[in-house]
This record gives sequence, C-alpha cells and structure tokens, in this order.
Amino acid sequence: MKYSKYHALGNDYLVIAPEDLAFELSSEKIKRICHRNFGIGSDGILFGPLPSKDAKFGLRIFNPDGSEAEKSGNGLRIFSRYLWDKKLVGEEEFDIDTLGGRVKACVAKSGQNVRLEMGYVSFHSDNIPVAGHSREVLEESITIDEQTFTFCAATIGNPHCVIQMLEVTPEIVKKYGPRLEVHPYFPNRTNVQFMKVLDRGNIQIEIWERGAGYTLASGSSSSAAAAVAHRLGLCDSSIAVHTPGGQIAIEISDDFLITMTGAVTKVTEGLLSMEIFE
Repeated sequence: MKYSKYHALGNDYLVIAPEDLAFELSSEKIKRICHRNFGIGSDGILFGPLPSKDAKFGLRIFNPDGSEAEKSGNGLRIFSRYLWDKKLVGEEEFDIDTLGGRVKACVAKSGQNVRLEMGYVSFHSDNIPVAGHSREVLEESITIDEQTFTFCAATIGNPHCVIQMLEVTPEIVKKYGPRLEVHPYFPNRTNVQFMKVLDRGNIQIEIWERGAGYTLASGSSSSAAAAVAHRLGLCDSSIAVHTPGGQIAIEISDDFLITMTGAVTKVTEGLLSMEIFE
C-alpha cells in the first residue's frame, strides 16, 4: 500500500488514496498502521480524495484509535498540500467535503503554507453537543477528581472543551484531558484545550485530541480556542495561537467564520508491508 506522510507543526498524518488501498480500512488496521512501534506511526489517516456531490474533493479522517473524526484543521491543511503535490490543485481556491462540513482551501508558498476557511463556530449545546438544557455553553463548571474547572464549549464541525488557565502545561492536559474527553457532558466525546490568554492578539494552548491523545498542534482546536477567547472579549479578531509545535494564525469574522493559516511539511512517501498485520 502506498502512503504519503506529512506533519503540520508536529501533528502528523498519513494520506492514503483510495486507488492505493488493497484492503478494507477497518478500525483494527487503522490502529496498527498508526501505531508508533508496530506500524508507520501517525496522529491519524486522511483517506482521499473521494467523490463528493458538494465539493471538488471528499475526505474521510480517521483517528489512531480507529474512530472517525468529523474535521481536522491540520489534517485538512496536510490534505490540501497532498493535492498540491499530486498536481490536482494549483493556486486557485478549492473546496473539500468532510463529515464536519465543507471547507475552502488555498495553497501558497510552494505548498508549505495553507489557508483554510474552516466554517462557523457555534457555542450552542444542541450543535456541539453538550448534555443538559438548550443554551450557549460559556463559563460553566466541570469537575474531574474533585478539581473544578471553568469551561466553554464550541463546535466547528467537531466538539471542543476550552478551559482558561493562568498557566498551561503538558502535564495538566495529560492528567485531565483523558477524563474530560469522555465526560458525560459530551455525548460524542470532545477535544480539550487548556488555554492561556497572553494578550489581545495571542493565546497559548495545550491540546488533548479526541481519539489521539496529547498532540503538539491542532487546527480545529486552535480555531475553537481562539473563538472562545474572542467570544469572551479577551482577544481581538486576529489571533496567533501558540501550540507546542508552532504558531497558527486565526482570523474571526463578526459571525464567527474562522479562517486559519499554517505551515505544512512533507515527511516521506513509502510502501506499507502487509506483514505488519500478521
């Protein structure tokens, strides 16, 4: 099986084209392919391009635990770069259809920079979803192991829990992220961001990604955290999101349409041996 590997600020994905897949992409095979020791190793699989009635390209996104993700900002930037490398797109804007909605993409700087129109952020419990009565989920309390946090919830096609802190560290997200991901408040599980507001134009986040765990960067997490900071009046509409892997630029319109710009790096192309499944 042929594959291409890229990373977006340390968040790495494998791209597999349908014509290169000789077997069913089952949950167990996804887990083995993504495993850091027994497979190639990645934060997920991008399966496409696929036919779509609503966009030029269709895409399915799989987490390393075998589950399917609705949307991934870094994954979409990587997939856009892959389309560029395969000469399926040029400098013109194009659209990609995902389970979490359609996005618009544009590749620049010889493929190393990608701008995505990610879609609209909603803070409403019915859309995210979050358990309980119908409402905007802003500055509510959530308790894990007798530790109570104040959180906001958001969706940009996939669910997010954003917790503002005075300081954020990998240790705190690794400790509480796994429990927050599967908290009963979130029927579809959730991505988790611990966020520190640095000033009106900058935030810092640590990320626990649903289905993947601790990760160095996430485009949808950056979008959700920036939208929360802006919604709470803590930041302006142009926000640099500082992740452990690097910086992502977020622009927020008056109606919370998110435009994200960030880097993509090609790592390798290769052939997967079927022996790893034995």
